[in-house]
This record gives sequence, structure tokens and C-alpha cells, in this order.
Amino acid sequence: MDLKFLNYLEEFISDDRLRRYNEVLSKRTRFITAAIEDVYHLHNTSAVIRSCDAFGIQDIHVIEERNRRKIDREIALGSQQWVNTHRYHSTEDCIDSLKESGYEIVATMPHDKGSILSDFVIKQRSCFFFGSEKKGLTDTVINKADKFVHIPMVGFTQSLNISVSAAILIQYFSSQIRSSNLYWQLSEIEKNEIKLNWIKHQLKDFPLIKERFYNAI
Repeated sequence: MDLKFLNYLEEFISDDRLRRYNEVLSKRTRFITAAIEDVYHLHNTSAVIRSCDAFGIQDIHVIEERNRRKIDREIALGSQQWVNTHRYHSTEDCIDSLKESGYEIVATMPHDKGSILSDFVIKQRSCFFFGSEKKGLTDTVINKADKFVHIPMVGFTQSLNISVSAAILIQYFSSQIRSSNLYWQLSEIEKNEIKLNWIKHQLKDFPLIKERFYNAI
């Protein structure tokens, strides 16, 4: 990370925008993340990305083994530029990558398997997996999951739309870790890398600005 270059880029954005970046980054986390598996409807994928941004989750993992489509930018309302989206063509590749990065795999289930929301306590880096609208999670996720969690329901309806389930879980667990003694915050290096990427996407003349800076060194 070139801090001099980052400081140079900061001169091209307003003080208010820079303060907002720093404020949001102070509340961002990679301690928990979400993965969505072969979601068919674009608006559901986009809505989950939007929830990640709203509740301070920096990364989302999108598995497109069968349904390979572009994120619906209109539904995401621009949140895709603030969240790092990692895309995979197989569930196994996604799980292997997450486990190598130290994440516990948590399968979200619609019924009674595993812990209910209020009993589930996060103790290490965790990724919550959400399945497709009709079939739910594949056997690959269920067989490789370290833990299971579900949202208790007391009405006639026994399942929720994936984007609704994701919003509930992401909000609940992001609040849980922030009130815990866990070190959930981003490192300073991570904050600077993300900030540089945000600024990069805000500056239309970024390539020219970058060239001008390094030519002047």
C-alpha cells in the first residue's frame, strides 16, 4: 500500500466525503461474511449485497455454479461499489478458499437443524451460507458446514425470502460481534486498501491522476 499515493488521492475528494469514508471504515468488518449459492433471481443477490453494506460487512461471496448472471445494479443501489464481491464457479472452491482464510462455515437452514438465532454465539471468523430460492443449500455446503443456524418462526409461514433471511442474520450477528470482546475491526492496512479502491471508483480520471503522480516521483 502506497500511503503517499493514497494521501495524494484524498486531495481530489471533499473533506465531507473523506470523513464519511473514515467513519464507515471504522465500523466495517471482515470477521463475519456471507456467501450466497446459486441464487436465481438477481434482485435477491443484489439485496443481500445491499444488506452487507448497510450493516458493515465488507465482503460477500457469490457462487454461480449454475446461475451465472450480472448483479442487478438498480436493486443494489450502488452498494456493489462499497462491498468486495468475490465470485466463484463452484461451491467447493468457495468453501476451500474461506476455510484457508480461517473462516468457520455456517449453514443457514429454514427449519430446526442447528442453533436458533439467539443461541448462536460467534467465537471465530464466520461465513454464513444462504441457498437458492427453491432448493436451499446444496449437500456440499451442508456436509462441509461446521455449524448450523436458523431463524425461529411461530406463524404459518415456515420460510423467508433469502434476502430477508440474510438481512436478519447479518444485522443480528454484526451487532453481536460489535458488542463482544472480539477483534472484529479492519486493520489499518485493510482500511487504506479499501479507501483507495473507493476513491478510485469515484474519480473518472483515475488512470491519468495515477500516471501524473508516479511520473512526478
